[in-house]
Amino acid sequence: MIFQKNYFQRIGLYMFLFLFSNLINAQKQFKVLLITETAGWYHESIEAGVVAINELAATHNFEVNRQQNSEKITENKLKNYDAVIFLSTTYNIFDESEKTAFQKFIQSGKGFVGIHAASDTEYDWEWYTKLVGRMFYIHPRQQTAKLVILNHDFPGLESFPKSLLWTDEWYEFGPEKVSGLKYLIAVDEKTYDPAVVWKRGSNDLVGKGMGNFHPISWYHEFDGGRSFYTALGHIDNVYKNHWFLEHLYGGIYYAATGKGL
Repeated sequence: MIFQKNYFQRIGLYMFLFLFSNLINAQKQFKVLLITETAGWYHESIEAGVVAINELAATHNFEVNRQQNSEKITENKLKNYDAVIFLSTTYNIFDESEKTAFQKFIQSGKGFVGIHAASDTEYDWEWYTKLVGRMFYIHPRQQTAKLVILNHDFPGLESFPKSLLWTDEWYEFGPEKVSGLKYLIAVDEKTYDPAVVWKRGSNDLVGKGMGNFHPISWYHEFDGGRSFYTALGHIDNVYKNHWFLEHLYGGIYYAATGKGL
């Protein structure tokens, strides 16, 4: 009987250790909400971005949930996440109650990641424009240009060369909406043609570039939380580029954890 008792005690201990080990292994570093809602231009590269971010989650042991258009953002829902990613969202995607919930989320110390057209979203919501930092104005045709890395100390940029050729849709931005933006990557306008004219009814929208300093990615602390933005990500295959994936994960990691600096 003593042998039988000891046997079952050992079995119970092994089962406990097995279940505890599985629980530890199942724990994720952090959890992010991925929003892909659009009320304006829909980027076909969104689906490639969704795949890439899910693969990053599998590689780096974090959890990602995609937000569908019909679901509302609430304060209660957001409390389960460490960061929210806007993947090429466009125009006005939140109602007033969602704006309040998202603002409280950032104020509670959480993070925001904006990718590409996230700067083409919610122009009339001043708080959001400050969260992003700068808003999209216009872009020329897609071209190859030279990227210049400004800060190799930021997560994901440590192994980047000083500069590299890149093909994308080069956003021209309006003025800074908030002071204190910390720039990570710029594009050299001498290596591509930034000139463009868009017809808007009887008016012309003219783009001439941003001059000697044309930022493409930046981060900052804002209203109690953290914000990271990259304008890269228009073309589907960019989401298979290992440089971009490192850059993107670095931004997600910073926004979700505040670590890595």
